[in-house]
Amino acid sequence: MTDDLAVETAGLTKRFGDTDVVDHLDLAVPVGSVFGFLGPNGSGKTTTIRMLLGLIRPSAGSLRLLGRPMPAAASEVLPDVGALVEGPAFYPWLTGRENLHRLDAAGPDGWRASRSSRADVALARVGLTAAADKRYRAYSLGMTQRLGLAATLLRPRRLLLLDEPTNGMDPQGTREIRHFIRELAEEGTTVFLSSHLLGEVEQVCTHVGIVSLGRLVAQGPLDELRADGDATLRVETDDAEVAAAVLIRMGLNAVTLAGAVVSAALDGHRPEHCCRELVNAGVGVRSLTTDRPSLEDAYVALTGEGFDVAG
Repeated sequence: MTDDLAVETAGLTKRFGDTDVVDHLDLAVPVGSVFGFLGPNGSGKTTTIRMLLGLIRPSAGSLRLLGRPMPAAASEVLPDVGALVEGPAFYPWLTGRENLHRLDAAGPDGWRASRSSRADVALARVGLTAAADKRYRAYSLGMTQRLGLAATLLRPRRLLLLDEPTNGMDPQGTREIRHFIRELAEEGTTVFLSSHLLGEVEQVCTHVGIVSLGRLVAQGPLDELRADGDATLRVETDDAEVAAAVLIRMGLNAVTLAGAVVSAALDGHRPEHCCRELVNAGVGVRSLTTDRPSLEDAYVALTGEGFDVAG
């Protein structure tokens, strides 16, 4: 166990009947990261978050939040943790602002003097100032998600656990939430973002954990996961056959020709070195590009499954 991790689990398991919904999960979420917990719907992501927060007890394993064991240290840890799980719930007859005031009043300390200003700041950060005095029952799904995010910001948080935070939002709202999450990370907050959307995770996260059927199949910095696959060199030239021969001579693998385009697996070779050798061989290089593996490529390679790539 280490204080460098905001979330740490060892063998975390949740069993319902004979089914392991979460199966021996070993998470390591670095402090200050935006950690994407990525997997399709039904892969155990929400169940994991509920265990982290102490809402349900694990069947086996252990977990720590902010360096403290849970649920034993829940009363000390949870005031520093904000969470949005399975959609927020508020009083329908109260306005957005009134709901935040009511929620803040249940806090463990007496921050009454700054309650109004903190609620206004939180509403502004999620783009709800104009709807602050509208009753919650009139909120759209996207607005309810925004209000749930505002609720997590009423007090300083060292860790945010967000379960599908852009659910129900239009593209503009989704972009705003991505920007908002980046801002929080820059301010030092660790963000644990559960999502089934590859595009969302790839655009905002620094680290990723990929879960499939309740099991963690990979985790680490996003760039390292994407780099696990081979990059592909693509050369467009009228001298395709000569270019292919040069690349083969250099030791590149999987060299293929498709009209004026030659492709090859870089396999550790530097693109600029390849370009120099091609030019020295008299090849007229019209364009040279390197295609790096995407997060989708890494996911499919690790799990063999397709995925929702919308974002």
